Amino acid sequence: MADAVSIFMSIGLSEQKAKETLKNEALTSTLKKAIEQAQGLLGSASVDKTAGTLLYNMVTRLKDTNRLSFLTEYIITQKITSELQLSAALDFLKSHPQENLDRLEFETACGVGVVVTPEQIEDAVELIIRKYKDQLLAERYRFNMGILMGEARTALKWADGKIVKNEVDMQVLHLLGPKTEADLEKKPKAAKPKAAEKDVKIEQVSVENGEANTEGKSLMEQLRGEALKFHKPGENYKTEGYVVTPNTMNLLKKHLEETGGQVRTRFPPEPNGILHIGHAKAINFNFGFAKANNGICFLRYDDTNPEKEEEKYFTAIREMVEWLGYKPYAVTHASDNFQLLYDLAVDLIRRGHAYVCHQRGEELKGHNVPPSPWRERPVEESLILFDRMRKGMFAEGEVTLRMKMVMEDGKMDPVAYRIKY
Repeated sequence: MADAVSIFMSIGLSEQKAKETLKNEALTSTLKKAIEQAQGLLGSASVDKTAGTLLYNMVTRLKDTNRLSFLTEYIITQKITSELQLSAALDFLKSHPQENLDRLEFETACGVGVVVTPEQIEDAVELIIRKYKDQLLAERYRFNMGILMGEARTALKWADGKIVKNEVDMQVLHLLGPKTEADLEKKPKAAKPKAAEKDVKIEQVSVENGEANTEGKSLMEQLRGEALKFHKPGENYKTEGYVVTPNTMNLLKKHLEETGGQVRTRFPPEPNGILHIGHAKAINFNFGFAKANNGICFLRYDDTNPEKEEEKYFTAIREMVEWLGYKPYAVTHASDNFQLLYDLAVDLIRRGHAYVCHQRGEELKGHNVPPSPWRERPVEESLILFDRMRKGMFAEGEVTLRMKMVMEDGKMDPVAYRIKY
């Protein structure tokens, strides 16, 4: 552990941050690989703090670890030198999961090799100040300076943010002079209009060509508007946190062939209680998105916990969906696929990705769960025990089937199957 802490501190992490990192096994492993690759590129030289910070941020946000050496090279060779460039790089990789990347396209998207001179910053800020000169002179320091910075950052995408802010502050000071006592007085608050007692509308924010337009819309209409910003069919990989494997693009291609590019969504409630207001939002996002794109939406009951499910909840949920104005394309149940799910679990065991574990429920609580002593048990043994689980040869809580994986929150080997009589 001490060696790992020293390695992490060598790239600029504090001792506390290094120790916190060690609590996440997957993050620790990936960061070590990145540092090893960086040292291989640098030879005898050490990783400086700027590059070290970028390496750490890259590792914590990178979803596809196959791109680790690719990004590490760009950071260590100082082609990516800022957080802004790193974010652009990660966004590009997320939207281009194919193996063979066009490096020129990637570098253009990340601003590699772009140099913004002080003269360019000065000229760009001067144009923006000139644009708002009358408002600045009228409102002085009560003017929303964020508008100036926003336009400056858009015009100077790859410039250092601190330098841009200094230039904005300097030119505003040159135009208005130092703040006076009047400038320091608090701006009087505008009186709030009283809302009508009935037929209250809220503002919808709809997006057209990247610009937000508002008009009075009901809550349900607003939610449908938000849903219009979701990814297109077949572009699931653009979603934050989506895991891309070597077979992902082939599977998405097959999906598009089967659906013809039609939008297909589902609303998957657990039939163990009456729906609440939060479900109304989920219903509108799923049904509303499908409706807005001429797609279909399934009502899929997540009926995997027989302990709490009752027929009255199945009926009530369907009635509430229809009461909100939607008609499911079809009604399905998770239990329709119990055999398929079981077969997939068996396949995971055979491939060494799942195992039968005897740790008790109380031992599995929290995030710093001790590794299971049964994690590396023979595949055949887990197959026999899993079959016995299905046949009811164990008591509740005696055994579980766990998947060999690390969740995004760092939790190890989540439980896939448990016994419930």
